[in-house]
Amino acid sequence: MPVTTAAVRLRSVFRNSRPVMIPIRHLLPAVLAVFAAASAAAQVASPEAYLEDVKFLASPALRGRGAGTPELDQAAAYIAKKFAEAGLQPAGEKGYLQPLQVTTGAVMGEDNRLAIHSPGEERSLRPGQDYAPINFSSSGTASGQLVFAGYGIDAEEKSYDDYTHLDVQGRIVVVLRYEPPSFSGGQGSRRYTRHANLISKAINARNRGAVAVIIANGYREGSDSDKLIKFGSVSGPADAGIPMLQVKNDVVERWLEGSGRSLRDLQATIDEADAPQSLELAADLRVELQVDVERKQADVNNVVGYWPGETDEYVVIGAHYDHLGLGDESSLAPDSVGQVHPGADDNASGTAGVIALAKAIASHGEQRRGTLFIAFAGEEIGLLGSQYWTDHPTKPLTDAVAMLNMDMIGRVDKGKVYVGGLGTAEAFQQIVDGAAKDAQFEVAASQSGYGASDHTSFTTKGIPVLFFFSGLHADYHKPSDTWDKINAPAAIEVLDIVYDVADDLRVIEDRPEFIREAAMASGDPHSGAPPGSGGGGGYGPYFGSIPDFAEVPNGVRFADIRPDSPAAKGGLLPGDIMTSFDGKPIKNLYDFTYALRDGRVGQTVAVQVLRGEAELALNVTLGERP
Repeated sequence: MPVTTAAVRLRSVFRNSRPVMIPIRHLLPAVLAVFAAASAAAQVASPEAYLEDVKFLASPALRGRGAGTPELDQAAAYIAKKFAEAGLQPAGEKGYLQPLQVTTGAVMGEDNRLAIHSPGEERSLRPGQDYAPINFSSSGTASGQLVFAGYGIDAEEKSYDDYTHLDVQGRIVVVLRYEPPSFSGGQGSRRYTRHANLISKAINARNRGAVAVIIANGYREGSDSDKLIKFGSVSGPADAGIPMLQVKNDVVERWLEGSGRSLRDLQATIDEADAPQSLELAADLRVELQVDVERKQADVNNVVGYWPGETDEYVVIGAHYDHLGLGDESSLAPDSVGQVHPGADDNASGTAGVIALAKAIASHGEQRRGTLFIAFAGEEIGLLGSQYWTDHPTKPLTDAVAMLNMDMIGRVDKGKVYVGGLGTAEAFQQIVDGAAKDAQFEVAASQSGYGASDHTSFTTKGIPVLFFFSGLHADYHKPSDTWDKINAPAAIEVLDIVYDVADDLRVIEDRPEFIREAAMASGDPHSGAPPGSGGGGGYGPYFGSIPDFAEVPNGVRFADIRPDSPAAKGGLLPGDIMTSFDGKPIKNLYDFTYALRDGRVGQTVAVQVLRGEAELALNVTLGERP
């Protein structure tokens, strides 16, 4: 254990003691005993004890701790039990638990229909065999004439638009999956651009007035496969705002026969010439469809325990304890969806760290400020647990002096640990430098208080944050993220640093002051700017917003606006809900992402927002990304 850390432990022993006059010959054995005790308690926990908690949370029995599963509840009960054993006070709404409801995904309903009406054919297709809805499809009915819109792409940078001279208003659009080979490096390449994303195709069709979208696989070089997309395997919003389903190639081939065309030939012409081949199908061919997608709601729990201090102020130490369950659209091993994704590093490692720190801090007596320990649910589906807690705090948010977040601390590699958020308070640099002075690894720091983990929910509330992270690896979001790959001794070193940082924050005279400008800096080591943020990372021009990760019924709510950004200069405020951008409807984060990417630096766009009950029209001049 570093000398500086042992000194901090000694400081915590003596901090609340009154001076007593004791002869030196009597004092010396006591001093030696204290040093011996400090040495024995040099680490927050033993690697073996830490690993036992990781093993339980990442065990096959807990089946990946997916949101809304009984196994997530088992994990919550385990954490609550550990908090009680450490002597923490219950600080939830029901003992240690703070219940909340989340949307966990979607399932196919029982009322999906697709009927074909033409002079020579009246038939209904079979769900799951001839067609299947896409998981982010809107539920609803649609009927009308079919139009073929190639790949359903509008790519200004490639001077390509499948919708040129094609009126799709009130019609059902049929499009190919993927994109022309030239977009992504030639035939056989799988390095697709954003234009290949199904949500991009849905947005393009919806914004042009189509009433539904039908996808066909088309024909790929070296593959005769024409499988239907597995429901739940495609990334997208909860609701794309338009019904969308997939049909087999032979179904579309029969539709095109009536127009004297072939899907295979049309695709070949597009692929070879990079030229759209869009057309209206026979006027006497009509399709009637109904999509039934049921959104799944689940009750989950944050787990909250408190170790009091001498004042009402407190430091938050947190980590999320949920993971992907059996895998979903977030899995980076899509062929393994259905297998347990144990999430040993993400984030049993951080949760076990919270448990270890709770035991260590509670064993060292009372200090000036208390410590609130929170294990968050719902992180993997949008930071929902931490956002819920900051919106419904179980202790006054004004008393929170800082938040320390641990997400993936178990795979320290190449001698480096990342600490984000140093710019959110002036005192942080010195505190972290002191705590990590004798660490056996390099501390790579970033200033940003934002990223795709739970500290973001506290940054938006103006609370200084620090984020501890050991780095991404090849097992991230895969079934191979198992407990045996955890570097427990190195994780304990990370916890020793977190302990010392928390120890200083609980005793320093002045609470850290939040620095808004530095908190908004780009460069969070976990993921950079959030999707659709218009922040400092990503593609397209700079907008300067931080989205609220929880979806609203219609639009995108902004959790924060970067100071001196285009959005700020245009008059946007935290809490605004954007409903339109440059004339395009904004229903979710994906809409905003694609609309922003189509913008140009220096372009002034009209933006419509809801601010409370008021509808506002603002103008924002897009900037160059910093």
